[in-house]
Parts: sequence; structure tokens; C-alpha cells
Amino acid sequence: MYITNRIKNIIKDKSFLSKTISIAIPIAFQGLLNTSLNFADILMIGKLGENAIAGVGLANKVFFVFTLLVFGIISGSGVLTAQYWGKREIINIRKVLGISLLLVLSASVFFVVPCILAPKFVMSIFTNSEETIRLGAIYLAVVVISYPFTAITNAYVSLLRGINQVKAPVVISSISILINLAFNYLLIYGKYGFPELGVAGSAIGTLIARIFECTVLLIYVYKDNGPAAGKIKQMLSLDMNFIQKYFTTVSPVIANEFMWGLGVTLYSLAYGRMGDTAVAAITITQTVEQIMQVVFMGLSNAAAVILGNEMGAGHLKDAEKHAKDLVFIQLTLTVFVGILCLFIRQPVIGLFEATAEVAGYVKLCFMVFILYLPFKMFNTINIVGILRSGGDTKACLFLDCTGVWFIGIPMAFIGGLVLHLPIYTVYAMVLIEEVYKFILGIKRYRKKKWLRNLVATEF
Repeated sequence: MYITNRIKNIIKDKSFLSKTISIAIPIAFQGLLNTSLNFADILMIGKLGENAIAGVGLANKVFFVFTLLVFGIISGSGVLTAQYWGKREIINIRKVLGISLLLVLSASVFFVVPCILAPKFVMSIFTNSEETIRLGAIYLAVVVISYPFTAITNAYVSLLRGINQVKAPVVISSISILINLAFNYLLIYGKYGFPELGVAGSAIGTLIARIFECTVLLIYVYKDNGPAAGKIKQMLSLDMNFIQKYFTTVSPVIANEFMWGLGVTLYSLAYGRMGDTAVAAITITQTVEQIMQVVFMGLSNAAAVILGNEMGAGHLKDAEKHAKDLVFIQLTLTVFVGILCLFIRQPVIGLFEATAEVAGYVKLCFMVFILYLPFKMFNTINIVGILRSGGDTKACLFLDCTGVWFIGIPMAFIGGLVLHLPIYTVYAMVLIEEVYKFILGIKRYRKKKWLRNLVATEF
């Protein structure tokens, strides 16, 4: 009866449902395209052997840390953007964009320089396999050049989401992904007269696509002079009060994503020392899992925008009600996605040209993912969507970082390097952190400290 009444109430709230769908679906679709690209990359590179899969998979852990740092910046910025849009304060939205761009471009420099100058050293952090290091370094030295373009794109896409403009970035991203796939095919295998470059070809394809995506997005933003079309003078017209408000809200998010990302990268360090078979298995598993999770990332980003808009406009009761609705939607979707994962895991594994041992490990890793899915997906919408929407960013920092550093990392190293357990068992041990975050996260959500208007008054 409760479930039926809840569904009826959500359906009756047509404005909320329409806004949720209009924001969540394009974001989820964009995420699906990006993860599908990663999936296709692994399929293509898989034909080059397990060392190639492991090398590119570990090289992309550098990109993973970078994107999490960028995500921390733009996610924190998105909190203010959404609330300022609730008040329709375009000038302040452009100031948020200015600081965001300065930070993401500065962050990209710290990754680009070492990865170009010493790619083998960077790769040696993750694995001691010489062939994996060699192939990963070839890929990393080229693909890292795309990082600044990715940073700029993400900053503008975050702003567009905050003001409820999500369709154009999806279209641009879709075209970019097609370009990436085309050049990957041509350059990895040397088709139609193009040179056969292997893993370097995949990196060049990604670079071309990122440059295209960034360029076209900037043209779109500035041709109509919309809210995102901030001029340099407007974006950098900052005072200390505004800077203080920005960093008070955003700093915990940046620290959160970077420290969490660094911690998750240490998982890869442990996996990398369990052998190329373990690395290949976890790379395939997590690539497929990312596709399964896109709908939840779409919903979480929609939650951050919708709740942020409502709290910025002073509609706190609406925000509280809609947060409950979003959690219910998440739980319902978790059931469907879990069942889907169970049925498709074997056909998906069959797409990869992996050894029987790798395929067996992947199958068991999938079962681990399904078992932890309810905890993992609640944590996603609670931390990324609900708590952050009201600026409860210190609680998010505590939940994510203590989970990774006090539970996940010790479990990865004890299970993988001390007890020498198989990869699927180590993966299950690592994901205990999701149960920990689930328990504490529910308690924090119920305290309602996230339910506040951040832009009602100036500092």
C-alpha cells in the first residue's frame, strides 16, 4: 500500500516528475555514451592482449583521479550555480564559472606535466609488469594532452546543468564519441590507409574527440550570449566575500573527490600487484558496471539541480518532499538494474576476447557488484545529490574519505597482497565501505542539516 501510494503521489506531481526526467535522462544518456565509449575501447584494445587491457586500464586511473578532482570543483560549483539560478542571479553564476575554470585548468597542469615528462614512472606506481608499463606509458603520454580540454568542457557543462540546459551538451558529446570511436578503429588497427598505432591510436582518437567537443561547446555557449556566456571581465570580477562563500561551499567537495579518488586509485595499486589477470578482470568488470550506473548518476545530478533550485528559491518544504521522492525512485531503479545485471552478465562477458580464467573472475566480480548495488546507489544519490545540494559538503567529505581510507584501502591491501585472495573476494572486501557509508549516510540525511538556502544572504 505504501509503495502504491508513493508512486501515485510522484506521478501526480507532474512538474517535479517532468523536471526530473528532463534533467536526469539527458545526463544519464551522456554518461551512457561516455561509458559505452570506454566499453568499446576495452573491446578494441582487448584484441591486442591482456597486457594492453591492463596498461590502458591502469593509465586511465590517472584520468580517473583527474576527473574526480575536476568533478569535485564543478560539483561544488554546481551547488552554488543551482541555488543562484533559483534566484536568477546570472552575474554571480558567471563569477562561479570564472573561479571554476581557473581551478580546473590549474589542476590539469599538475597532471599533464609529469605524464608527458615521465609516463613510465607514473605507470610504475600502479604495476611492476614491464610490458604493462610500456604500453600504458605510450597511451598516457598522448591522452594526457586532452585533459585541459576535458576540464574546460566539464566546467561549462556543469553550469549548463545548473541552469537546466542539458540537451545541447548531450548532442555535442554524442558527436564527439562517434568521432572518438571512428578514429580509434582507424588508428588502433590501421584501417583504410591509416597507420596501425595500437594503444597510441586509441589515445590519439580520444585527443581529437576532446578537442572537437570543447571547441563546439564553446561556440554553442557564446553564440547566443546566454547565462553561461560569461566574459573574462565578468568571470573574474570577484571580491573577497564572494571568494569566501565559494570556497566555504566548494573546498570540502574538492577535498572529498580528490581524497576519495586518490584512495580508489590505491585500490588499483593493490590490484596491479595481483597480476595482469586480476587487472584485466577488474577493468572489464568496472567498465561494464559504469554503464549500469549511468541512470543513477543522471538521477543524482538531477537531484542536485532540482533541490538546489528549490532551496535557492526558498522552497525548503518542496525540497524535503522531493528528496524523499528521489530516494524512492532510486530504490525502485536499483531493483530493476540488479535484475538486468544478473541476466546480461554472461552475454556481456562473451563479448570480450578474454581467457577462461579472466572470464570466470569477471563473472564472480559481477555477482559482488549486484549484491552491493542497493548500498552503492543510495550512497550515490545521497552524497552527490541530496547532501551536496544544500551545501552539507563536510558530511560528504567525512563519509567518502573515511569509507575509502579506513575500510576500502586496508581491505584491498590485506586481501590482495597479504592474504593473496582472488580478485572477486578482494573486490567484495573493498565494497564493505559502501555498507558503512549507507548506515552513516541515512543518519545524516534524516538530520536535515542539508536542507538550507545557501544564497539567501551574503557573507
